[in-house]
Formats: sequence, C-alpha cells, structure tokens
Amino acid sequence: MTTLPSDDPTDPRPRRADATDVPVRTDGILERLAALRAADAPTHGGHVLSYVYDPGLAELDELAAAAARAVQPVNGLDPTTFTSVAVMERELVGFARSMLHGPDDGPGAVVGSVTSGGTESCLLAVKIARDAFAAEHPGVRPRVVVPTSVHAAFRKAAQYLGVGLTALPVDPATGRADVARTLAELRSGPDGGPGDVALVVVSAPSYPHGVVDPVSEIAGAAHELGVPVHVDACVGGWVLPFWEGAGGDPLPAFDFAVPGVTSISADVHKYGYAPKGASVLLVRGRDRQRRQFFATTAWPGYPVVNTTTSGSRSAAPLAAAWAVSQALGTDGYTALTGRCVRATRALAAAVGEIDGLRVVGTPSGPLLAVATDDAVAPDRRVDPHVWADAVRAHGWVLQPQPGLVQVDGTRLPHTTHLTVTPVTESVVEDLVLALRAGADAARGVPRPAADDVLARLASALGASPEQAVAHLADAGADEIWAVLRGALLDDPGEQGDLALPASLAPLLAVMEALPGPVAERLLVELVARFSEPVVPAR
Repeated sequence: MTTLPSDDPTDPRPRRADATDVPVRTDGILERLAALRAADAPTHGGHVLSYVYDPGLAELDELAAAAARAVQPVNGLDPTTFTSVAVMERELVGFARSMLHGPDDGPGAVVGSVTSGGTESCLLAVKIARDAFAAEHPGVRPRVVVPTSVHAAFRKAAQYLGVGLTALPVDPATGRADVARTLAELRSGPDGGPGDVALVVVSAPSYPHGVVDPVSEIAGAAHELGVPVHVDACVGGWVLPFWEGAGGDPLPAFDFAVPGVTSISADVHKYGYAPKGASVLLVRGRDRQRRQFFATTAWPGYPVVNTTTSGSRSAAPLAAAWAVSQALGTDGYTALTGRCVRATRALAAAVGEIDGLRVVGTPSGPLLAVATDDAVAPDRRVDPHVWADAVRAHGWVLQPQPGLVQVDGTRLPHTTHLTVTPVTESVVEDLVLALRAGADAARGVPRPAADDVLARLASALGASPEQAVAHLADAGADEIWAVLRGALLDDPGEQGDLALPASLAPLLAVMEALPGPVAERLLVELVARFSEPVVPAR
C-alpha cells in the first residue's frame, strides 16, 4: 500500500498518516510497463530509422524527464494562472523565431505558439487561412494547393475543416514541387487570379523524399497574387537552419527570410530532440495569427481562450522542449546537426555504391528515400521493400513507402525511407554492413505480386478479386477484420496478441494496388483492432 501524496515537505497537498481509506496498489505496475516496453522497437541507439530522433545524449533525456516531472500537475490551459507556461512558451517561440529568421517587431512581426505536434500545427495553419479567406470571400469554399508529396496532415486538415485540397504532381525524378504547375493553379481563377485558393503549402523538406521544395519561387509568385504560403518544416525546422553551419551543402532558402512566407510549422519533438508532444507554429503578423485562437464567453462558466485545439493540456511537453532548447542553444544544435550531416553523407554514399539501389533526387537534409535502380539489369535490381525486410532481419528498422500514381499519370516509385539522427553517426559502419547484406539477400528477388495477396483476400470472401475489392468498399468492421486476419496477418498465438506479418513487402504491395478508399478502410480497421480492449475468453 502506498501513501499519497508524497512525503516531500514542499508538497502543499494535505496528507494523512494513514491512507487506508483509499486503496492504492502500486506493486507490479511499473514492472509490467517495463515488460510492455521491452516489446517495443528500440527508441535509442539508432536502429530505428523513422519515428524517433535520438541525439545520443543521455543527459538530454534526463533533463527533459526532470523538466516534465517539475510541471506534472500544471494545466497549460491558463498561462495567466500558471505563469511558468507563458514564460516557457514565449522563450521557446522566441528561439524558433530567431532560428527561422522571423522579424520580432513591426506589422510583419512573427509570433507563434507551441502545439501538440506537427499535425496540430498544420491544421491550425489551414484554419488561419480558411478563416482569413472567409472574411474576405463570404460564401466561397476555400481551397488549399499542395504538392503531392506534402505531409498527410494537410489532407487531414482539409477533411476536418471542410476546405478543398488540390494536390499537384511533383517531379518524379527530384520529388520537388513543380513551380510552373503551382503558378498555373494560382492563375486558374475566373479573372486569371487565384480564385478560391486560400493557401499554398510547400515542404522543407518533404518527408517522402527529403528534398526542399522551391520555396522562394513559389512564395514570391504567390505573394504577388495575394496568396499566403505555409512552409511545412515540421521535420526540418530544427535541423536545416544549422545544416550549412555544420558542414552541410548549401540549401535553398525556405524560412521567413523569403518574402511571401506567411507561416512555418517546426516540430521540437523531431530534430529539436524533445520528447513527443511539442511543435511550434509561427505566423507572420499578429492579426493573422489571432485567427488561430478560439475564444468564447457564451456559456455560464469561465471565459475560454484556447491557442490550440486543446483546452486543458499537460505542460510537460512544453517544459521538456523548453529545457532541451535552453540546454543546447545554437551551438549545441549545430554540433548535433554536424553528426547528422556526416552520417547522411556516409549513408548516401553507401547506398549509391550498392548495385541495384539508388537515392531518389538530391536530399536537402537528413532524410533519404531509396528506390530500385531501374538502369541495371533486372537480375541485379533490389526492390526497396524486399530490401527493408531483409535489413530488418539484421536488426535495423527502415520504413517502406508505397508508390503513387499522380493525377497526371506519372508514377512516384515505391521507396524505403531513412531518417538519419545524430546517434546514427556512432553506428553507421554497422548499419552500412546491414544495408549491404540486406541488398545481397534481396538482389534479383522481385517485389511480391499484389495479385497473390488480392487472391487471398478474394478467397477469404469466396469471390473474385474484382468482386472482393468492390465488396470491401462497403463492408462492415467485423467482416473486414475477418478478411484481414485470414489473408494478411500472422497467427496471433495463444495470447491473442496481434502481429503484422514478418514481411511487410506483400502488405505494401497490396495496399498500393487497391483503390485508395479501400486500402484506407482496411488500414483503419487494422490499426483500430490493435488498441481495442481484448475480449476475455468465455
């Protein structure tokens, strides 16, 4: 039995010598959590090349954890009551503003806020654009123009906020947004102007291909037409500003130094090396940024003012992000970026020397996309998804990405993604050996045929593949789950734990082959079942 609250003499909460009236069982809980965590992919050590951003500095983890614990009971809802929240937010936003060359005064002063992550930052950027457009064009449904490679968060934002979205093809060779297509879209209105376009989005860099879009050219033209431009630097915002200073190749301009850039999203929980749950949204102009807020006095409770979509929120991610940025500063971020630069160069060179593989485009930062080298003979080619499965067998987790046919009929190749972090430099030799060994095992092995998996789906439904696809488009959750269990997933075993197949290449092949809405419906059911409560045996 544990007595709560703690025995800390500075803790102002009332306590009892005997808390037997409140049964609290702590035995075994943390031990079970440790056992659950042991089944996770490793978050440290550089063996997972997506999702996690390991600086390789244990003291930063400890600092972040201590900062989060220090504000554990604080409610970030009201920075006038918990003033530490206001101080940390303004200092973190100020650091980001300086880093991204935002002016700090005048009518174009850059202001901002801390959000829960990149998706929320992107959603709020679209909300600002929607509301600003609606104020000037009442009754017209606004539209957002993006490159095909833009992060999926903008598709989510468009769906949530009820705005249109036009995805323009990117150059299949480079992965970059097409300037001419974008400018043509901005002049597609009835009067040769932007019409219903409320926002243009570009990436720095794009997640799928790791390249910076032509921000200056697009933002300059959009500015002349009065269309705001958002730069999605969620993944690059805390590493690209230090890239050249850390020995990296010159990068195209992408931040507030570019006229016409109206807002930027930059995740502190990526290359800012903070724990998950912290991003920054910066906006040029106070009046524009205030459209992000929600406020109401139209209820009998306290006046509500929210800077983000959340009301009550933990201050822990903010405190951790603030603490890490204070500890590193410009010099620390530059040093860590130098490790990324060196590791990225080593990996790009290694992939370039592997027969049958190629790096897509010219990466602008620490992200790589690897595709099959179609210039070599078929028996020498390496499929990137088969390769990722083979590398996983050596203890390294890469991220397979499906191909995509763009609206103009051009195809973006299926690839495997690598996120390079500072810790990668310390393991790069072992990683390169695994990449080569995986390529040797995968060379000449064709990509799994989607027809084979579709046939299994059809067999589970007792239908032809065409009939099965049509049926799945409208099937219910239980039926879809039965098909997934029978055709795509590994045996869950005696404990009933769900498991993806050991090889992801067949799953990716069929998802790419299915119509988008059907693939998305299957994926929704798959992920939903992973976190549903287990039905007890009866």
